Amino acid sequence: MLDNPGLGVGSWPWRRARITPDRIALAQGDRTVTYRALAERTRRLGEALRGLGVRRGDRVAYLGANDISALEMFFAAGQIGALFVPLNIRLSAVEIGYMLEDCGASVLAYGAGMTLPSGISAHLVGPDDYEQLVQSGSADVALEPVGLEEAAVILYTSGTTGKPKGAVLTHGNLTWNTMNQLAHYDALGTDRVLCIAPLFHVTGLGQVTMPTLFKGGCVEVVARFEPGEVLAAISRGRIAGFAAVPVMLKLMSEHPSWPAADLSSLRYVNYGGSAVEERVARAWQDKGVMLYQGYGMTETTAGVTMALGEGALERPVSVGPPHFYTEIAGLRDDHAAALVAGEPAELLVRGANVFSRYWEREEDTAASFVDGWFRTGDVVRQDPDGWSSVVDRVKDMIISGAENVYPAEVEAIMLQRDEVADCAVVAVPDERWGEVGAAFVVRRTGLSEATLRAHLESNLAKYKVPKYFRFVDELPRSATGKVRRTDLRRTASEWITED
Repeated sequence: MLDNPGLGVGSWPWRRARITPDRIALAQGDRTVTYRALAERTRRLGEALRGLGVRRGDRVAYLGANDISALEMFFAAGQIGALFVPLNIRLSAVEIGYMLEDCGASVLAYGAGMTLPSGISAHLVGPDDYEQLVQSGSADVALEPVGLEEAAVILYTSGTTGKPKGAVLTHGNLTWNTMNQLAHYDALGTDRVLCIAPLFHVTGLGQVTMPTLFKGGCVEVVARFEPGEVLAAISRGRIAGFAAVPVMLKLMSEHPSWPAADLSSLRYVNYGGSAVEERVARAWQDKGVMLYQGYGMTETTAGVTMALGEGALERPVSVGPPHFYTEIAGLRDDHAAALVAGEPAELLVRGANVFSRYWEREEDTAASFVDGWFRTGDVVRQDPDGWSSVVDRVKDMIISGAENVYPAEVEAIMLQRDEVADCAVVAVPDERWGEVGAAFVVRRTGLSEATLRAHLESNLAKYKVPKYFRFVDELPRSATGKVRRTDLRRTASEWITED
């Protein structure tokens, strides 16, 4: 009989160690950790955290690049009923300080090279202290059970409309998301996969990484994403799969080593977070790689929908049908209603993978639900066979002369031209039409505004064509590759005023 009767994710390494103890669970560089060692180390670390005063419900924060220690801390916190709070390393010290204060972290573990905010009240565990902390704990202390309904993780949202909010995910959310992933693609206990998406993002934590550990496979942790190095790692390690955001797939497909890259071992690549260009998806498919585009959010523990193996080749930019244990609907007249094929609607989600609440934000939590369904803020269009496509963000939609304009549709048409490397369209005020579009375009070669405008006018209704165009060197993006549209709207307003 197991001496840890808990059901939460904190018990996973311990349970897996009883099944396949000497398989490699985690790898990074020359270092490997078996499931037996991972179980022992997380038990020790959990007990050491209790020695620092961490109790059930307390928050344990982590600030650092992807590392084995981050996953050990995640499992250790879960085993003692504490909440793991991974922080975005690309944020400023002020932003990090806000999150630490907001969640009330009692411990902050940090990696090499991290800049810490001043006035931290949490107990600090630096890279030189970490191993000593692990060894200071006992692996023989009995653990109290942790239930599926208990909080496990706080992941902070991007904060594009104000201060970041901490989405609280339970052990049940994480477990059911893992089941949803495994129902869509075949992860095996013999697989070796990469963890390249940041662990402070739900894609890095919830997709591929946790399903692989659940099945007893090996997760190779990549500290920082570099497209050429990742392509080499896939060939060298005979990697079976990984999860990514679209910009990662794009950068790898455009890297000089791409034509010669050996990707024959890849059985699946899961990606999501924003739309992918069809030509990027085709580039991966042309190398024989099965792409599974999914749609999800931090608040849904990553997964809501995902493409299936049957049909993904024909529809490379569709996000597929809903996950097995997830329901979707549309918002109509401020209430939940069944999605009507072909008609765009704001997506609503319900299921065991949907988050419990925003940390200390009851009003924000209540406003995010309608009739018991979570409001995603994304507009989707569902085909008759149940496959969906993301049309745009509700808040990104442009209302021009009472007509709805979805930037994603306009951007997709611009990207049909090879000269366009990247683009984004945002709304700006207009005296006549209320709002019009402003396009930011990154071009590979010479491309005039007149040529691009003519291309759009031949493929779109006139009211959908942006009024303003500006060619730029790059688009501002978040750590997860999403375009920072708030920044672009501010920039557009400034240069339009100047003009």
